[in-house]
Amino acid sequence: MSRKCEICDKGLAFGIQYSHSHRKTNRTWAPNIKKVKAIVKGTPKTVSVCTRCLRSGKVQRAI
Repeated sequence: MSRKCEICDKGLAFGIQYSHSHRKTNRTWAPNIKKVKAIVKGTPKTVSVCTRCLRSGKVQRAI
């Protein structure tokens, strides 16, 4: 499972983490991805979707 939302294409973000003494290390931020059953083109399908897309109603869930 890749860490990418199939609706909005949100994926990993890369950056630098600073400690209190200003030591720098590389780090990543991963989106909150959930596997849900959703209606895609009229049929239920399992998709990887971020929680922001779920919350905003961009995905119609299948029961």
